[in-house]
Amino acid sequence: MTASSFREAGWVWEGLATVAIDPTLYGVGEGYRWFGVPGVNYMFHPNNEIAFGKLAEAPRIVADISKWYFERLRSEGGGENGFVARHDPRPERIRDEAENLSRLSRQFPNIVGAMIDDAHGMFGHESYAAGGPAAVREALHRHNPDLKLWVVVYANELDKPEWDLLKPHMDVVSLWLWNCAEIPNLADHVAHCRRQFPDQEIIVGSYLHDYPSRTHMPLDLLAQQYETMLGLWEQGEIAGYSIIGGFFIDQAVAQAEWVRGFLAEHA
Repeated sequence: MTASSFREAGWVWEGLATVAIDPTLYGVGEGYRWFGVPGVNYMFHPNNEIAFGKLAEAPRIVADISKWYFERLRSEGGGENGFVARHDPRPERIRDEAENLSRLSRQFPNIVGAMIDDAHGMFGHESYAAGGPAAVREALHRHNPDLKLWVVVYANELDKPEWDLLKPHMDVVSLWLWNCAEIPNLADHVAHCRRQFPDQEIIVGSYLHDYPSRTHMPLDLLAQQYETMLGLWEQGEIAGYSIIGGFFIDQAVAQAEWVRGFLAEHA
């Protein structure tokens, strides 16, 4: 899908993340509306009728199939003391989730794809080398051959040989810079990604919060990233961008408001 404007090329990660954030006021389905973009990257929660019913008005959804789950924490006395998110990267689990999402997409036609988050977690499993990626794509297309497979790839992992097994089954690279100090080199990383993944669309990731430094994204670097992404999108080098995330709107306030303002200028 070719977007008519830069804002129309946007996606927002939606869901209750538990890493590096406080409890948020913003729930699933509020982020894409707040930023004014049409795309939802639905993360962290089960793929089921309740979730997609809530997102029925979203123009398009790509849902995570490398599922996160919540593990309750208990105090020494046995009482519950909150919860933490865990990631399940087993290829078998991803395959099963792919088929589940394929089936659900027949009921919810705004589901346009599936995402494997932090795909490097698959690499250490024996089933990955034994046809795991092909099985995932087959399951994803079982009920809907039009669904696209997105895969999260970090710029510092572009040269991993393990991508060779997954690459033929990927449609979209969700490209992320883990270290915000690399933002001035974003165009170079996109060019590197294009060399490694010549047949895939590229969606560039945009953090509102810098996880390594545990601080919100510096506004000057955020502005540099969006100016660079805009130029790359205008040149046809990238198909769009994803924002992490809706759950930071009420925490990385200055960053979220700056991004929303920039997108409004390029609607």
